Amino acid sequence: MKTMKTILLALAAALAAASAAYAQQAVFDRLSPDLFDVMPPSERVRGAPGTMTIQQTSCRSLPLEEVRRRIVDLAVQEWGFFGFAVVDQTRIETIDQGAPRTRRRWPRPSPEESARVADSIAGYWTVTPDGDWILNNQNGVWNGSRGVRARWRYPWSAAFVSWVMCEGGLGDSSQFQRAVAHHIYIDQAIRARDDGAPLAAFTAYDIGEAPIVPGDLLCSARRPAYRSIAERRRQMGDGARTHCDIVVKVDASRDRILAIGGNVRGSVGLKLMQAVREPDVGLRPEGGRRRLFAHLKLRAEPIEPDALDTSPTMQAVVCADRFRAPAQLAAANVVTSGTSAARC
Repeated sequence: MKTMKTILLALAAALAAASAAYAQQAVFDRLSPDLFDVMPPSERVRGAPGTMTIQQTSCRSLPLEEVRRRIVDLAVQEWGFFGFAVVDQTRIETIDQGAPRTRRRWPRPSPEESARVADSIAGYWTVTPDGDWILNNQNGVWNGSRGVRARWRYPWSAAFVSWVMCEGGLGDSSQFQRAVAHHIYIDQAIRARDDGAPLAAFTAYDIGEAPIVPGDLLCSARRPAYRSIAERRRQMGDGARTHCDIVVKVDASRDRILAIGGNVRGSVGLKLMQAVREPDVGLRPEGGRRRLFAHLKLRAEPIEPDALDTSPTMQAVVCADRFRAPAQLAAANVVTSGTSAARC
């Protein structure tokens, strides 16, 4: 088994070889398998956009005590690969009550960026039951007038979470029901809470009912706009517009929770959630554009609250002398000066 010194030496060598490329880009390539043993989602598919096909659908099965750490590390690595997008929900926006409401549109990725991440997003779909059908539909979209720049026909946030759980070690659907919609595995976690899914890896709680730790999921709903597990319980099995993010850090010093999700403004993004302190349970998220209604708690021992900082990807970022981390990381106090000296 490698010692920490051996791992850090290997990491330094890998970064030295890649640092020249990193200096010219905002994204951070996935780590080599000897540093972090992962099958990249892009390796699950073959072919160019328009003719892409699924090649691999299998998942890992690992002891539950190893899964929580791996879930965080996988989410962080994908966040870096997509360019470290940060969505700060801790800022209070002033709204002119007399002004008409307009739908906010975020900039679309460039054709080059769309092409770069196309096989990764396709790889997320491969672990879901409808992945083949969805990818065939997307090939038709890519063969249209907009080419690879065309949006994904179906939202891929649930596919992202499903891939993280698949590669994270929850390979059996009785542990995590991978799906194209979040409400499928939310319902599984509710059944687990009601003793109807004894093997399920996650159990559903209301927000503020249980301590939130890295590796857990936080979920919101838009249609219907649920406020509690009880409201969803009455409609279990029905379709719902839901979204879940993976908690990667509980930042008690700044009263915020950091979580990573897929298809966040068209990317894998990190959300900074404002939080308040609750007796006995610690920080509870509060505010944000969409109200959170469910906390899916992993049935595994907690890991350190700052799991984001200690992930292999973030250790690599702070150790890469010639990689210029995007400015939003410093602005959000995700990467601070002086951290590399302590870890490298």
